[in-house]
Amino acid sequence: MTTTTKPATPVTASHGRRPSAGALALRQGRLEITQFLRSRESVVFTMGFPIIMILIFASIFHGTIGGGVKFTQYFITGMIATGLMTVSFQNLGIWIPIERDRGVLKRYRGTPMPKWVWFAGKVIMVVAIGIAETALLLAVAVALFDLDLPGTAAKWFTFGWVAMLGVTACTLCGIAISSLARTARSGSAVVTPVSLVLQFISGVFFVFTDLPTWMQQVAALFPLKWMCQGLRAVFLPESFGAQEPGGSFELGRVALVLALWCVIGLVLCLTTFRWTTKRDG
Repeated sequence: MTTTTKPATPVTASHGRRPSAGALALRQGRLEITQFLRSRESVVFTMGFPIIMILIFASIFHGTIGGGVKFTQYFITGMIATGLMTVSFQNLGIWIPIERDRGVLKRYRGTPMPKWVWFAGKVIMVVAIGIAETALLLAVAVALFDLDLPGTAAKWFTFGWVAMLGVTACTLCGIAISSLARTARSGSAVVTPVSLVLQFISGVFFVFTDLPTWMQQVAALFPLKWMCQGLRAVFLPESFGAQEPGGSFELGRVALVLALWCVIGLVLCLTTFRWTTKRDG
């Protein structure tokens, strides 16, 4: 995916009273959101892909998958998870190499703005777009396919922490994998295949337990599978947990694995992130 959006000007403190750290982060976040919305390709791909997929799959498959669970009810869990992964892992993995190749990151590093503000802006953008995308996806599923929303505060709480840990892990991994791309054009080639493979083996497009055992075991090494499993605990009846590979939704293990990936992603960011291309030194 390529874009012609003009890189935004770094946010720096103006003359006079110096903005607070929080104000700088919010300004940077607003800048990142604006830049994202100006790229029609990013908006259509990131916001539209999960909605298009649920429209296609829900229109084709009308039956149940066992225990009276509608396919749409199962499929929405994977679409929410993959939507959050797209806006964080895939979007950052593609955009950051573009900014690095154009010298945007090099200019950021040369400003008085604390470096963490740039990262905070990315996080704010991911959270804002992720919330909007999820709300839109749920609205479409409820309106067109009679999706049953979580009926208890406990399930909404589970939804919240699964999404938070999942987005955090995917955001950190997206920033980390951006360093593998040598040029702006190679970012998509590096990230998109990884995203697609994870979606196919993590129970996004198919019932997870219908996949080969070896594929399930590979998927269990990565966060998307656990995001999907945690969201199934939110949208599916508790009795369905018996059909999971572990015999339950294993929310404790979901939290542990996603938290572990947050740590792994942070370590990778700290050790691999580059502000300039290799040719810039």
